Amino acid sequence: MLGNFTFCNPTRLHFGEDSLEQLRSELSRYGKTIQLIYGGGSIKQNGIYDKVVSILRGCGKTVIDDGGVMPNPTYERLLEGAKKARENKADLLLAVGGGSCIDYAKAVSASAYCEGDPWQKYYLDFEEPTCRLIPVGCVLTMVGTGSEMNGGAVITNQEQKLKIGHVFGEELYPKFAILNPRFTMTVPYRQMVAGIYDAFNHICEQYFSGEDDNVSDRLSEALMRSLIDSSRIAVKDPQNYEARSNIMWAATWALNTLIEQGKTTDWEVHMLGQAVGAYTDATHGMTLAAVSLPYYRHILPFGLQKFKRFAVEVFRVETDGKSDEEIANEGLCAMEKWMRELGLAMNLRELGVKEDMIEGIAKATLVMDGGYKTLSHAEIVQILRESL
Repeated sequence: MLGNFTFCNPTRLHFGEDSLEQLRSELSRYGKTIQLIYGGGSIKQNGIYDKVVSILRGCGKTVIDDGGVMPNPTYERLLEGAKKARENKADLLLAVGGGSCIDYAKAVSASAYCEGDPWQKYYLDFEEPTCRLIPVGCVLTMVGTGSEMNGGAVITNQEQKLKIGHVFGEELYPKFAILNPRFTMTVPYRQMVAGIYDAFNHICEQYFSGEDDNVSDRLSEALMRSLIDSSRIAVKDPQNYEARSNIMWAATWALNTLIEQGKTTDWEVHMLGQAVGAYTDATHGMTLAAVSLPYYRHILPFGLQKFKRFAVEVFRVETDGKSDEEIANEGLCAMEKWMRELGLAMNLRELGVKEDMIEGIAKATLVMDGGYKTLSHAEIVQILRESL
């Protein structure tokens, strides 16, 4: 039975090859000063930067450049961006890039006028903003995080070796999101597959909780099948527009809060992966891939019927003459085979983790209680060692 819930998603989303043209009408809703947020500069090389800036200037906007946001935005960088937004009285934070840039923009929005320490307030105490917020908009160039249509903002504190996500309320969802699948074809192959797995695991985190046959689970199964099918096309032909557009759309639906409705949700794979990322600065999707299978094999006995259903409905495992345990395990084997087809990181050593890091990573892993098994510290250590 689905639990009680209220669903609201205020983000206005423009999708398709001509979607960037909608930026003009969106800009008319905001003041003159736009803080333009982007990453390492690839958008300058592929022409997206020039297209966006041309529209901004054509609309009479003043552009405050905030480039160089790293793949795992740090708290130090966040404070710099918040200061820039405050001093320039930014009217809109426009993130052009992937989830890291969008996460950073939301965190800047909540931090620019925050009284006190934003890290303590949002990432340790998990309080909600009470200060003035700056509107956020985005032009997505890499799929995976779903940050274009939710309130999530993950920040890394390098000094404390913590990587933590705060899920802000709907007031910090992007006001608009522009999704042109062509833009995603500019990212390197490794980033493409990391984003695909990030999106897939978002669905898993919501799917592997509860036992009921409900609409949320049926939607999740369809999204997972679509991602698998489209990914197999994209790895052979990264310029295939239909495949890349389906991946982009599925990744948005994977984490825009729709399929979590009525679910307790798990999120322990993300807690493990984020702790690894805090120690290694590794690509987020790859950290998830490295820890997923050991974690799921560990909790499978506690959620056997859902893992069996996953095997049958997502990977089409045949059931004749097999026990529930055999079917469920065959599903995870099929998942592993697909992950290897994509070329994902299948262990933590590939990401630079060493044995002497395990205890620290385990201590940095937040423990969640929405899945089939609440992990002890010893179990976290065991899973991390199995992930090596």
